[in-house]
Amino acid sequence: MDLVEVNPMAKPPVCKIMDYGRFKYEEKKRASEAKKKQVVVHLKEVKLRPKTEEHDYEFKVRNVKRFLEEGNKARITIMFRGREITHKEIGQQILDDVVKDVKDVGVVEQVPRMEGRQMFMILAPNAKVAQRARDLARQNAAAAAKAAAKKDGTTEEDDETSEKKDNVPALARETVKAPAEPG
Repeated sequence: MDLVEVNPMAKPPVCKIMDYGRFKYEEKKRASEAKKKQVVVHLKEVKLRPKTEEHDYEFKVRNVKRFLEEGNKARITIMFRGREITHKEIGQQILDDVVKDVKDVGVVEQVPRMEGRQMFMILAPNAKVAQRARDLARQNAAAAAKAAAKKDGTTEEDDETSEKKDNVPALARETVKAPAEPG
């Protein structure tokens, strides 16, 4: 047994007498569980040009909406070629149209700005959509964990019942047979 400092930030610090190896193992296990449940936000990019036609524009806006609904951020880039750079207002108008078309699922995180021959802005999912995406990701992670446990031959219910059995005294687990009636 070792004296282990469990919470050094508490006043006074919290210590327990326990097996240090077991403590480290449980900490590692908790950290891996937390890592499985966290949601990673990716930055997806959609590229447009000032001369992008209507159907192509609609197709790309649909992709941006899908990215935002999945909980990811979207970067919309307008690429200027040749003399198109002299008409930056066309690129600005396209970005404004994108914002109008995705206003129900996204908000502007970074306003449009120029970098060389490209104008870009970043959209993020609004709070309601982001929460829905996180909940869906958690459900998928739980389903994957359940499927993995089923593949191993154990389920969460089996784990819970075995823990309950361990807490019940051995005599209480034995079944008592009623005496047979004479007759």
